[in-house]
Amino acid sequence: MLDTSQDEPQAPAPAAEAPPARAPLAPEGRGCLFALSQPPLMIFLGVIGTLLLLAAVHDLYLL
Repeated sequence: MLDTSQDEPQAPAPAAEAPPARAPLAPEGRGCLFALSQPPLMIFLGVIGTLLLLAAVHDLYLL
């Protein structure tokens, strides 16, 4: 259970135990542009885009 008592204030951690000022980025923190730079994803999106383009050309000119 959560302890909400306020008996005595806690002192801040000493400077020697403080976390580093800047931690390295985690792999999931890179964002969307990193994901879009991956070759398998770009190949997949290219294939889907080509199929959509071919379907649109077929609908416009051959039907």
